[in-house]
Amino acid sequence: MLYRFFDRFVFFMTCFAVWMIMPTSTNASETHPFSVHDMLAMDRIGDPQVSPDGRQVVFVLRKTDLEANKGRTDLWLVNVDGTGLRRLTSHTASDSNPRWTPDGQAILFLSSRSDSSQVWRIRVDGGEAEQVTDEPLDVGNLVVSPTGTHIAYSMDVFPDAKTPEETKARLDEIEKNKATGRLYDRLFFRHWDAWKDGRRSHLFVRALDGDKAVDVMRGMDADSPSKPFGGPEEITFTPKGKALVFSARDAGREEAWSTNFDLFAVPIDRSRRPNCLTKGNSAWDTNPVFSPDGKTLAYLAMKRPGYESDRMRIMLRDWRTGRTRALTEDWDRSARSITWSPDGKTIFTTAANLGQSSLFSIDVENGESRVLVEQGNVGSVDVAGDRVVFGLDDLRSPVELYTVKSDGGGAQPVTKINAEKVAAARMGEYEQFTFKGWNDETVYVYVVKPVDFNPRKKYPVAFLIHGGPQGSFGNHFHYRWNPQAYAGAGYAAVMVDFHGSTGYGQAFCDSIRGDWGGKPLEDLKKGLAATLAKYKWMDEKRVSALGASFGGFMINWIAGNWPDRFRCLVNHDGNLDERMAYFDTEELWFPEWDHKGTPWDNPKGYEKHNPINHVKHWKTPMLVIHGALDYRVVDTQGMSTFTALQRRGVPSKFLYFPDENHWVLKPANSILWHETVIEWLDEWTK
Repeated sequence: MLYRFFDRFVFFMTCFAVWMIMPTSTNASETHPFSVHDMLAMDRIGDPQVSPDGRQVVFVLRKTDLEANKGRTDLWLVNVDGTGLRRLTSHTASDSNPRWTPDGQAILFLSSRSDSSQVWRIRVDGGEAEQVTDEPLDVGNLVVSPTGTHIAYSMDVFPDAKTPEETKARLDEIEKNKATGRLYDRLFFRHWDAWKDGRRSHLFVRALDGDKAVDVMRGMDADSPSKPFGGPEEITFTPKGKALVFSARDAGREEAWSTNFDLFAVPIDRSRRPNCLTKGNSAWDTNPVFSPDGKTLAYLAMKRPGYESDRMRIMLRDWRTGRTRALTEDWDRSARSITWSPDGKTIFTTAANLGQSSLFSIDVENGESRVLVEQGNVGSVDVAGDRVVFGLDDLRSPVELYTVKSDGGGAQPVTKINAEKVAAARMGEYEQFTFKGWNDETVYVYVVKPVDFNPRKKYPVAFLIHGGPQGSFGNHFHYRWNPQAYAGAGYAAVMVDFHGSTGYGQAFCDSIRGDWGGKPLEDLKKGLAATLAKYKWMDEKRVSALGASFGGFMINWIAGNWPDRFRCLVNHDGNLDERMAYFDTEELWFPEWDHKGTPWDNPKGYEKHNPINHVKHWKTPMLVIHGALDYRVVDTQGMSTFTALQRRGVPSKFLYFPDENHWVLKPANSILWHETVIEWLDEWTK
């Protein structure tokens, strides 16, 4: 009873903090309905780093440059109490990855202002930034040693190259060669959105005021940080700064079907080769963070090899003895990060949690968890004395910085960067409810009401289906699939977190394995029925369904297995043929886990829920969208879908982006995407 009261109190305080920073003027005549233009106009806060004395936060602020058709980033400073907000860098180039020097006098960061990405330094009290590195290759993923004497960073090099200069010379020779063919003898030959050329992301260490960096991974045919999404969180110095601990997958020719990432330790002078610390675990190990006293290494680990959505446990390793224990073995949530409290008695982490990404504290002694901030999407956690600093967004607000006491009380806003923009764009109210899905198990759904909602009117419905499939459409301000874009266009947005979604326990997440078209489709059917029954103002005759990635697969599956329900469909980057998709994609561990083997060992696993087998039933109008640089779900899957629709005479359109990957990232393309999608929905439902 007391626990429930505490959760509600934290939720109330968080909502009150959000309300306190909003402007009071919200006259409808001075505002407009939310659209993609508002989404792009929001400034994006990221990578907050608290100063060593706990008084200030430096963070990255991204603004969209529509003329340049990209985002650009600068560094900003603010006091932890919310005062003293100021811009620290203002160069036309992008600045990112800020890290404090241990004395708190300066900030090291990455910048492209010298026509390549290099490490720069700027004093906090003012002055011009000065360049620290002058490497022949782009530098990324900056980490500073606890002593402040050394820095580590990554560069893409040929594994056997003795120096970065040697890699640069080889690249120059390749550029001069008139023959453009590349010969491969193993996977990956391409990954995410890039073709491989033999280089690896290696970690280099150098004295801050030195000039020669040491490749501590030289000879390793592996990447650190991991590609394509790994960052500085996968790297740390040991407490005395004498060695580096990092995560890498050294899997040889099995790389494309292995999730065996290990932790390695290596002296900063590479006097010894990297030593694997996690040989006993053949699943994923990552995110190493030392305790304040330096005696314990905490990190995240999965148990099941070949499964990228297994539960991440927080592990504790005694740095002297090597003894390891799982801190959160009995906690049915998957930890996303690790932040130690100053006294080393608590670890703060975030985890998907019933449609939220909540902030938790974990007792280091006994593993007991406690919710500090439940509602919204919490990320980028750091500590400032007895307060926790974090980023928070929700379905009606992009990320702003907040603090909360380490016991969960006293939530306070730190920034209000987007307050005026949020107040100027009218958004739909949202709420969450549950229904009985597959096997009468509880399933959660979010509903976002149309802007300027009138309960006496009937509204069309945009039924949004998330990707993953181990993902979630929760209480989060999304920059690609934002339900407010549909609410602003006059639609009710409905999002069901079907079986397979994250944040509802590991068994719920695992249940989609081998059953892509089974439990999820039943949940979607029951969820839509429950929503329409609950909200009589929704027009059950004017419903459209939209999805990307797994959501795109589900659109194709719905077209053949639920063909009479929707006025129209939108399929972004979705598979048509699961069997062929296995041979097209790059990360083979994913289909091998979800479809229980390879297509030759378990062909039934790929045919059981294969949309291509039901094309003869297709009749619902469909908009198909795909990116040429999508090597996760290749563009021929979208082309094949459109071909099938056209041949069957089903009304259809195909929007193709030659310069986008699995996501649509360029601002102009995002505008075109949203305008095309909304026009398609309007054509069939309005």
